[in-house]
Amino acid sequence: MSIPITQVSGTPRSLRLWSFLTAAAVAVGAAACQDRVQPVELGAKLHNPLYPQFQLTDTEGRTFDFAAESKGSVTLLFFGYTRCPDACPVHMANIAGALKKLPHRIASQVQVVFVTTDPDRDTPERIREWLDHFDTKFIGLTGTEEEIAAAGRQVKIAPAVKEPLENGDYLMGHSARVIAFTADGAGRYLYPFGTRQADWAAEIPALVSWGAE
Repeated sequence: MSIPITQVSGTPRSLRLWSFLTAAAVAVGAAACQDRVQPVELGAKLHNPLYPQFQLTDTEGRTFDFAAESKGSVTLLFFGYTRCPDACPVHMANIAGALKKLPHRIASQVQVVFVTTDPDRDTPERIREWLDHFDTKFIGLTGTEEEIAAAGRQVKIAPAVKEPLENGDYLMGHSARVIAFTADGAGRYLYPFGTRQADWAAEIPALVSWGAE
């Protein structure tokens, strides 16, 4: 099963814009909080769970073994890039906003892993600064283009594609879905762009309790 690429559009933004986007996405999520969402209803269930075995490098220069690190907690995995004008900052803002509203006993069992699809421009320092606008606990990973593409193949994500702009810069066409791994280390659900903060607030506790007796 391949996850189709979602082409992103728009023009690059500076880091100063992320604070505004974060606040806007949180506000949208708060407005929708009265909507009741059944647990694990929005996520598309994978009939063949994913068990990736890739290793990349975190923003501190340490090797991050995804298979080992994803066990024991819910892991939300997303491939994107820091100059993304839409899906990436909105996903991160909505997940961060939901986690802040959930009880600590639930939020503490969730980790968010962001893999850059633009290693040429996304230095470890830039990834860390960008993620910190959302949550300082979010994990950022990078590697060579080949390593990142190989990791994407393991989770059935098509390679990111550069989209040149007239000014010589470029955007990246990439998957806009978050892959949710349950505590047993299995990738079981896909969440699309458009999943709201209120939706995450309902889905995350269900993912944490998945398989619990």
